[in-house]
Amino acid sequence: DFRTEVLGLMKAQNVKNTMIVPVGAKGGFFVKQMPEGDREAILAEGIYCYKNFIRGLLDITDNLDEDKLLPPADVVRLDEDDPYLVVAADKGTASFSDIANGIAAEYEFWLGDAFASGGSVGYDHKAMGITAKGAWESVKRHFRELGIDTQAEDFSVVGIGDMAGDVFGNGMLLSRHICLKAAFNHLHIFLDPNPDSETSFVERQRLFDLPRSSWEDYNKKLISKGGGIFSRQAKSIELSAEVREWLDVDDKTMPPLVLIKTLLKTEVDLLWNGGIGTYVKATSESHADVGDTTNNILRINGKELKAKVVGEGGNLGFTQLGRVEYSLSGGCINTDFIDNSAGVDCSDHEVNIKILLNQIIRQGKLDPEQRNELLVEMTDDVNRLVLRSNYLQSQTVSMMTQLTGTRLGAQSHFIRALEKEGLLDREIEFLPSDETLEERRLNHQGLSRPELAVLLSYAKIVLYQQLLDSDVPEDDYLGSELFRYFPGAIQQRFPKQMQQHRLKREIIATMVTNSMVNRMGASFGLMMQEATGSSPSEVAKAYTIVRDTFDLNPLWLAVEALDNQVLASAQTDALIVIWKLTRHATRWLLEQPGDALDIRKQSERLKPGIHGLRSSLSTLISEEEQGLLGSKVQEYTAAGFPQALAEDLALLNRLPSALDIVDEASRRGLEVEKVAAVYYQLGQAMKLKWLMQQIEGLAVEGRWHSSARTNLSKELYRYHRALAGQVLAAYGDKGDTPVQHWLRDNQHQLDHVIEMLADMRSLPEIDFATISVAVQALRAFLTEGN
Repeated sequence: DFRTEVLGLMKAQNVKNTMIVPVGAKGGFFVKQMPEGDREAILAEGIYCYKNFIRGLLDITDNLDEDKLLPPADVVRLDEDDPYLVVAADKGTASFSDIANGIAAEYEFWLGDAFASGGSVGYDHKAMGITAKGAWESVKRHFRELGIDTQAEDFSVVGIGDMAGDVFGNGMLLSRHICLKAAFNHLHIFLDPNPDSETSFVERQRLFDLPRSSWEDYNKKLISKGGGIFSRQAKSIELSAEVREWLDVDDKTMPPLVLIKTLLKTEVDLLWNGGIGTYVKATSESHADVGDTTNNILRINGKELKAKVVGEGGNLGFTQLGRVEYSLSGGCINTDFIDNSAGVDCSDHEVNIKILLNQIIRQGKLDPEQRNELLVEMTDDVNRLVLRSNYLQSQTVSMMTQLTGTRLGAQSHFIRALEKEGLLDREIEFLPSDETLEERRLNHQGLSRPELAVLLSYAKIVLYQQLLDSDVPEDDYLGSELFRYFPGAIQQRFPKQMQQHRLKREIIATMVTNSMVNRMGASFGLMMQEATGSSPSEVAKAYTIVRDTFDLNPLWLAVEALDNQVLASAQTDALIVIWKLTRHATRWLLEQPGDALDIRKQSERLKPGIHGLRSSLSTLISEEEQGLLGSKVQEYTAAGFPQALAEDLALLNRLPSALDIVDEASRRGLEVEKVAAVYYQLGQAMKLKWLMQQIEGLAVEGRWHSSARTNLSKELYRYHRALAGQVLAAYGDKGDTPVQHWLRDNQHQLDHVIEMLADMRSLPEIDFATISVAVQALRAFLTEGN
């Protein structure tokens, strides 16, 4: 049903809006009176209807004359002023964009040829291969996590589509190591049971370059023994011994539809979807639930799919429940809106670049020919910006997947919180019920990648709107995020004009949203808000202070640069170490009084101390701690991390207390190294490091356990700092031995605490109650001491 397809595309678009400034929609029109005749007559009627559709949109859309708003004539407006409207056809993008831009010129619409992206003067998606390249970022990640480098090792593929198609054709040219064993479209079935990767790559390239090619154009002499190209209209297809061996079937012939279904079920490294139709559902769904009657006979259930990895270059190839079933059965998959978002992201960049450049043309500082040359010059840079988003989103899903077992309570709470606010319908998005979530918790099973992808997108949708409604776009420091959206050539040539971009606020809100959610996951923002009573904008500012004060961007990039050089799991572990420090430090900042969230001021105040502490930390900690630190460095280097990066990562576990130390030094006017020495010596003498490790190791079951553990950790950090403050206040002038003097003079009061901690260390298991007693003993000591 055409309406079902548009509805499905709209759902996918809704979660793709996290990449689009401001937001996008989906629509469709149906040619009711299809003319009889040849293809040209049908196309002409389609174009006629499309023109009417576009004119109808512009007839009721506000326009601009410089900064003066022009409401449409004879239109009763019930909404606010809004002259922003852009379009992009899903099919025949380049030609239909030119048609739409022609109508925009006819209407003198203010956007000019920024109205429709992907036209003859713009970024041609098929020529760039941008949608396929974006999905390939997910494919490469899945395979890296399986220990396979798709750009250096042969791997087998079954595909949906043909080489004339944008997504399928470009995708099947993204590695010379693709062994395409089978593919099908609406006309043919291609079989190549033992392909030569290099020979077949060259032939696929030829077909891609051949206008309107089909599988029939493939050079049959290059197909391995037993393969061939077969019509889907045939009554049956004879299966060679080679094909039967590969498919592990005894049938010597199969009807085409049965063969396609068998191909979908066969063991293969990658299933690449670059076609049209829904081919995988969940066992719990009926074919009627899917709404794609054409492919009912071909469709399989998620648990029947034996491909190791799925790349969703096309939309709607799976139902969401089909993805979840496949994922929970061990398959590697994201969602279509994660995999193929690069197309809409590229269109978004083109439109916003043209809005800026067209304004500069009106100012007389650029002519149309120069603008067009600049657009071409920036193609590679736009490509890089877009693919970076695909890389990061897939990486975030991987990190969330690794955390989901221990963070299921937080993710469940996030779902319920969005539901309560009316921002999420769990049934529409096929997220698990509370009962299912409880079953997964009991089975030590978290959310699947497709489910986490939904949460990731909703987190961005909600946070974006919250930041747009806040003062974040006006923040002087965060305003620099505007520059990161645009290619380098624009940053260098038109920095002042960028500040006048009509969508400046929306771009900044989008960039800040993506920066935080891509690095910290879906539930981070809500958890910080609830734990500290902070607003979304305050969380975003605190996160930014931590990111820049601790110089996390170079760390993230260094870890990512090790793709295919170290195990993907080791990279994810390293990212989680950074995530833990960022989470702790962000909360610390949110709990500080006064102007703690002035980004520039706090960065300038804290960064030198953090840098100095990092440089000298290995000399300030005990020999035992130095040994542990060295062991961690060796662990990283043995995994393949460079020495310098290994040292940086190993130090992160010792930096959660860094802000306390630096802040205490700042407030007392002391050197950071002096305060750090007291802090670490005190922790060693009283076994506070051991106590913190016990807190971090407490098992949590749900949100409230997690909250209790966080509160214990926060209290211990506070008491540790207070104790260090006591030592510095009373014995700061005792040279290198203030801690020894303090311990000696307070021995009587400390004996009870030290003996209690020693006794706890002998216990076989530590629980919440035991830890609570220890933390409260420290509190009592501090209270009595004061």
